[in-house]
Amino acid sequence: MRKLILSGALMTAFAANAVVSAATVNGQAISDARIKAITTQLEAQSKKPIDDKTLSAIKDQMITVEVLRQEALKKGLDKSPEFIAEMANMQATALANRLISDFQQANPVSEADLKAEYNKAIAEIPERNEFRARHILVKTEAEANAILSSLKKGASFDKLAKEKSLDPGSKANGGDLGWQESSTFVAPFSDAMTKLSKGEVTAKPVKTDFGWHIIKLEDKRTERPIPSLEEVKPQLTQRLQGAKIQKFIESLKAKADIKP
Repeated sequence: MRKLILSGALMTAFAANAVVSAATVNGQAISDARIKAITTQLEAQSKKPIDDKTLSAIKDQMITVEVLRQEALKKGLDKSPEFIAEMANMQATALANRLISDFQQANPVSEADLKAEYNKAIAEIPERNEFRARHILVKTEAEANAILSSLKKGASFDKLAKEKSLDPGSKANGGDLGWQESSTFVAPFSDAMTKLSKGEVTAKPVKTDFGWHIIKLEDKRTERPIPSLEEVKPQLTQRLQGAKIQKFIESLKAKADIKP
């Protein structure tokens, strides 16, 4: 379980005012509101209800913190400039977060905003060229030239790939590499493949670090993969919310009398 004693929810809980007490330490009440402040945040983070075991652990941590707090007060540690500054920063941050949350609730992202952002985003998706090629990989140039000669005499590329190719990933499929972008392949292979017309075979073997290739281009296409609005809705919502919040913050800063 996370160290609740260090959680922001636990620290801000000290500021809560409530009458109902979950426990007392030397007569000092630990209110149900303070417990609730922690459980609400943890439930939001985990997206599930707090179970009894976790709730018991939270209360135990609160008691521990209260014992330590009272001892710190006895020593006057609350009077130190460092503590006062720390508490001021914590209060400022907590209030700032509450203001942002209040702004988000009052200014939700609309479906119209989402659709407009979606249309803008998909318009920026670039097209990509994909190629479906077959190849036969052998060790030597002489072997590759022999295969080319057989192909020119009418031999089946599929059959020769199954018999001769050293590529275990495509051999059983007659050398078929499936649909790929040219960047998937090493430069010599890619350069040769992209120059081919549909159904054409390389005129001479292509050498790479893997060996010698005979390449046949089965087909090529231009794709522009566009996700649905539902698929990207969470990311778009977050982006639009962030933009709204940033604009809100900038407007407040513009109106504020800020001096360096």
